[in-house]
Amino acid sequence: MTNEGMFTTIDTEKYGTTSEEVVSQLREMIHRGDLRHGDRLPPERDLAKILGVSRPTLRAGIRTLAAVGVLHSKQGAGTFVTDADESPALDSNPLRMMASLHGFTSDEMFEARIAIEMDIAGLAAERASGEHLAAMSEEVAEMFASLNAPEDYLVHDMRFHQTIAAASGNRILTALMNMVATILFETRSKTVHRALDLKESADFHMQIYRCIRDRNPEAARQMMCEHLQHTKAAQEREKLLESEGGGSRTPIKSPQKQNNRPAKIKSE
Repeated sequence: MTNEGMFTTIDTEKYGTTSEEVVSQLREMIHRGDLRHGDRLPPERDLAKILGVSRPTLRAGIRTLAAVGVLHSKQGAGTFVTDADESPALDSNPLRMMASLHGFTSDEMFEARIAIEMDIAGLAAERASGEHLAAMSEEVAEMFASLNAPEDYLVHDMRFHQTIAAASGNRILTALMNMVATILFETRSKTVHRALDLKESADFHMQIYRCIRDRNPEAARQMMCEHLQHTKAAQEREKLLESEGGGSRTPIKSPQKQNNRPAKIKSE
């Protein structure tokens, strides 16, 4: 377990007590080497007290870092810094700064994600191991199980994409995906409560999984592209409805698919 004395209280007057500050401090500790691969964080109650934040704020920060592969939790054991041989992640701060300076648009971010993740999906269809397939099927099942809990759904969504990236066997593409996805995840976590398309999204993830399981790279690439385009359209619709003060909440329909009941997922 890590030495609790290395953690410092967040300056609430200067920075506030947002989950972004929790993320920033933990990332900085990893960069400095204060936190190393495999280190266990102090218990939630203790760490929240040390940092001077509420437990919900701490949980939100940890959830963000877990979703992008920096931290992971083990049932009954605690929260750990991800091991070195797991999915790599580049620091997203330079990209975030560039986005602010140059006004990167949502369209550009989605285009970058589509370009990267299409190739990742194709490679995963060629290289995924049985362990990767089992992990994907588990995340798909968890997405269907959390359709009424958008924040939980978002975490499983992110983990599904990370698993595909790991299955691609290309650590550079994986790191690039995680860098872009980190920013999108942080943004989406603030709006996922208004999601209109979680069932359709889960259906798309099911289809992507099946294409990878069936070792069909071209189909996996195409389905990933359709999924991300659908996601972009759904989020644009949500934003429009929000600006109009509500309006119709009819979800965007996904393309015709075969029966996608999660009970029939197989990883063989």
